[in-house]
Amino acid sequence: MLSAKQKERQVLPTNVRPRNYKLTLNPDFKAFDYDGTVVVTLDVNETTNTIKCNSTEIQIHKVKIEQNGHTQTSSSITFLDDDQSATFTFDEALKPGCEAKLTIKFTGQLNDKMAGFYRSSYIDNVTGEKKYLATTQMEPTDCRRALPCFDEPALKATFDVSLICDKNLVALSNMDVIEEKDSEIEGKKITTFRTTPLMSTYLLAFIVGDLKYVETFTSGEHGKPIPVRVYATAGYEKQSRFALDLAAKTLDFFSEIFGIVYPLPKLDNVAIPDFSAGAMENWGLVTYRVVDLLYDEDKASAATKQRVAEVVQHELAHQWFGNLVTMEFWDGLWLNEGFATWMSWFSCNKFFPEWRVWESYVTDNLQQALRLDALRSSHPIQAEVFRADEINQAEFLMRSPTPKDHALFEWFPYLKKHAYGNTKTSDLWDALSLESGKDISRVMSIWTMNVGFPVITVTEDSNSIKLRQTRFLSTGDVKEEDDTVLYWVPLAMINNDTSSHHIESFSEKEVTIPILDLEFYKLNLAHSGIYRTNYPPERLQKLGQAGKRGLLNAEDRAGLVADAGALSASGHSNTSYFLNLVSQWTEESEFVVWGEMLARIGAIKDAWGFQSPEIVRALEKLTIALTGPKAKSLGWEFSKDEDHISAQFKALLFGVSGMAGDPEIVKAAQDMFEKFVSGQQSAIHPNIRGSVYSIVLKNGGEKEWNEVLNIYKNPSSIDEKNIALRSLGQTRKLELIKKTLDLALSEDVREQDIYLPFQGVRSHAKGIKQLWEFVQIKWDTIAGRLPPGLSMLSTVVQLCTIGFCSDDAIKDIKAFFSTKSTKGFNQGLQQSLDSIQAKASWVKRDGEDVRAWLQMKGHLAN
Repeated sequence: MLSAKQKERQVLPTNVRPRNYKLTLNPDFKAFDYDGTVVVTLDVNETTNTIKCNSTEIQIHKVKIEQNGHTQTSSSITFLDDDQSATFTFDEALKPGCEAKLTIKFTGQLNDKMAGFYRSSYIDNVTGEKKYLATTQMEPTDCRRALPCFDEPALKATFDVSLICDKNLVALSNMDVIEEKDSEIEGKKITTFRTTPLMSTYLLAFIVGDLKYVETFTSGEHGKPIPVRVYATAGYEKQSRFALDLAAKTLDFFSEIFGIVYPLPKLDNVAIPDFSAGAMENWGLVTYRVVDLLYDEDKASAATKQRVAEVVQHELAHQWFGNLVTMEFWDGLWLNEGFATWMSWFSCNKFFPEWRVWESYVTDNLQQALRLDALRSSHPIQAEVFRADEINQAEFLMRSPTPKDHALFEWFPYLKKHAYGNTKTSDLWDALSLESGKDISRVMSIWTMNVGFPVITVTEDSNSIKLRQTRFLSTGDVKEEDDTVLYWVPLAMINNDTSSHHIESFSEKEVTIPILDLEFYKLNLAHSGIYRTNYPPERLQKLGQAGKRGLLNAEDRAGLVADAGALSASGHSNTSYFLNLVSQWTEESEFVVWGEMLARIGAIKDAWGFQSPEIVRALEKLTIALTGPKAKSLGWEFSKDEDHISAQFKALLFGVSGMAGDPEIVKAAQDMFEKFVSGQQSAIHPNIRGSVYSIVLKNGGEKEWNEVLNIYKNPSSIDEKNIALRSLGQTRKLELIKKTLDLALSEDVREQDIYLPFQGVRSHAKGIKQLWEFVQIKWDTIAGRLPPGLSMLSTVVQLCTIGFCSDDAIKDIKAFFSTKSTKGFNQGLQQSLDSIQAKASWVKRDGEDVRAWLQMKGHLAN
């Protein structure tokens, strides 16, 4: 029987269940298709003469079923596009309690959609020849595009994979090779892989191509050393080393921390030239975008190194969270993604403590989660998903009230209990409750089953503070029906009463807390709690002074800025309060704090981007006043032994001040660029390459645009190509903006990178208008090249809409999409509209406040 929720979901019948797939594929790189045979061993649960499985864009030639020595051929095959299924009907019914073997012969397409079993092209570094490799991307529901299968995460089975390919090519799958021999087809070999453990279809992977690898082994402390490899096309062996060494160390670390040895006999990591996501955690065969796996120590930036490290460690955490223990259905995807994200930060801190990643947690993951959750169109962590096209729209980020607390590892018995199985959110809460002796489910369900988070408004008395919680919305228009949830709020307060921290919490609408000394106090210590704190203006000013005196650590200072910025944007406080706070921190010494300060200043500039030129220029003057002196004191020279944080700090201030128009930095960027294009490759350090390109393009013309385009077409490093493509949109010349947009849809840009030039164009008012006009004209082309099942279509829709900040823009956007199918991006579109509304309301509400403040500070003439 199907549960009520299963009846609402588009799921397969339960009359049969897969136990094993025996799959053979023969890809053809000339016809871009492949012949396949799959034999599925099924448990038959009830008497039936039909079998329904998932299949799309596959030509099925023959279907037969064998049970108890009796074989019959399917009498009919029915396809249903709506749920991407194929139903096979047999004249004689199958009997329950006995296994059956379903054999399907089929042909599939090596498509160019970066989904299912697809082709990826590249230029050989040695011969200059265009080549192809065949690879897979099955998550969330594209295994059905590669082979007929039972494509739901709970329908775990084992897989026996065999690949037929040319003898000179490499064949890879989830498991190690048990046999490689000549095929009956002349010039080809057949590679057979060991049987996988029980796993979900979305984790199945196989690759055929001309690949090279570098190899190392885990330490062997937890058993036999495991071979770890990084594969890429020829010429990238050196750039593979960083990820290789980190992957081996991380695999050992996770095996120890989780108390479960990595359960597969090998781990391959593969750089794929065409890839829709950042990476995919296929069990034993992890695939990545090239820029998210390969790292050139001499030519890439510090930020790129950290990005590669976090992506690799995120995917390896998935080998346990997601692969070993898998969510029961896609509405529990946060169980995979949340813990993988958390573990990537935890392990990154283990191997690179000098990066101080927990400080950037406050301004990175946490603020991104809060930004999305502050929209009315957001959804709970435990989001309802009923159809395949809804899955990629969900944003899943783990909320962790104590992100550095090692005691959280108490819940790792959850992994052992559910190994090779599927879980629901309640299984995790049960495990945590059992280990802690507390009712975790009651508290955490409030957060995972409800949308949003609270703002805690503080009112002060002579010897106490009163706290009131309400739903926080970025639009500031909280209605009664929006404010029905009472959240459990961890306060984690510090004050002058004692040298120790007060760890308190409340779950009422209001609470009063006695404080004997109101001279200094602060809520949400280290800003790991999921809420905003709205202090009285006088208290905010005092906390600003406390920050200057060293009474607040970096996380607290960054979090205070984040809250003040968000509260001014939503109307809980005046924008001038926020501006007063950051303007007194020009001597701030920490990169993470500056990052948040400039992000919030950037949000004001974004919302005011379509205001009068005088206002726009005044905000640029403010930016220069804040950043210029610090940028020049730090400089933009980088030594070989430059520490990781210092390198990013210099790069941040140089880029922001230069893009705001600081004359000295603009001139420095132009000088570096001129030397660089003249052949002096060392003239621009990798840490500021993107900033230099952007500054030069903003202040230059066609000559500079063509020079950056040439860099894009002839890059000297892996990530330089993307940096140049993204920077091209920074030109302010109308004809060059149009050329940038045309380039995005040309043959010179891969589908996976279409959004990159849009990012640059979307960063300024003239570009925002042109991008929206372009996307409307080219909509059919864009929608055709980026299928709804891929998250990139939603990304493009958001990029081309979210830059606006007026009610008229909302009407225009709604009118355009009213005649279009919004399948696959309807939530992303609504989030854009909510963001535009929030900005429009902000400018209407605080326009005069900001103008008066800018005049008072001398950035705007009276």
